Amino acid sequence: MIRNILLALLLTLAGGAQAAIRASVVMDARTGEVYAAEGADLPHPPASLTKMMTLYLAFEALETGLRSREDPVTVSARAAAQPGSRMGLRAGQVVSLGDLVTGVALASGNDAAVALAEVLAGSEAAFVARMNARAQDLGLDGTRYANPHGLTAPGHLTTARDMTTLGRRLWLDFPEFWGLFAHQQAGGMRHTNSRFLSGYAGADGIKTGYTRAAGYNITASAMRGEKRLIVTVLGAGSSAERLAEVTQRMDQGFAQAPDHAPVRRRGVPRDWMAPRDPLLVAQHGAAQDPPPVAAPGPPGGVGIGVFLR
Repeated sequence: MIRNILLALLLTLAGGAQAAIRASVVMDARTGEVYAAEGADLPHPPASLTKMMTLYLAFEALETGLRSREDPVTVSARAAAQPGSRMGLRAGQVVSLGDLVTGVALASGNDAAVALAEVLAGSEAAFVARMNARAQDLGLDGTRYANPHGLTAPGHLTTARDMTTLGRRLWLDFPEFWGLFAHQQAGGMRHTNSRFLSGYAGADGIKTGYTRAAGYNITASAMRGEKRLIVTVLGAGSSAERLAEVTQRMDQGFAQAPDHAPVRRRGVPRDWMAPRDPLLVAQHGAAQDPPPVAAPGPPGGVGIGVFLR
């Protein structure tokens, strides 16, 4: 284990080397049961899978009423200057907090991630401290964050098991916001996970990531009938290989998963883009999810409406 940690640290310090570690986990989102795992606890750079925790904390702030989607945010020069994947923010620009959330989830904007961190915690460093505290609360023992976006940094590491667990917790804990991940495009932004969303029947999320140190990563979600899987693949050699790997593991997982399993989620799944309906939330906020309205359709993406009750 110590050797694995040292190898991963050297990988992140080097920054320019292509990832050599491949890891994967196939989990039943309803129960948390793991159907298959390869290198599940090996430390690995998360790349933009980091943003799942950034969004988890943003969803917490929205759900508790500490923040509103309409809150105006003035983009700092630091946020606007972030390299890599971007939402396209400019220093001094005023955007809504909700738009930043969408920019992180769909465009995987590093600039949006830093802007969110600053508005939610006062500074990027304070936000990263919150990320690490929440990771411990959620039992993500192999995860340590150094930034809110996932660009390579010393000690910025996770595991396939932790990312799968975090993906499951996003689904369990924030059904009201879950629909955001299934939108292939919104506000002129295209989802970085659109190939999986459009090409795999039942797909509805979650996040991709890439850096030279990490390789091609994905934590993906799909639903068929009452079955739901969360699958993570870390360190694929290309985006095509990543898609093939996650597709294969999804197929294997659906073949193993039972048709029925107990699950209890908070709230009611809703469309992130739809107007809020306080009465609906009040009526269903603590209720168990009813059965799905319909099985997902053919490849070509799954609309949010499938998950509206």
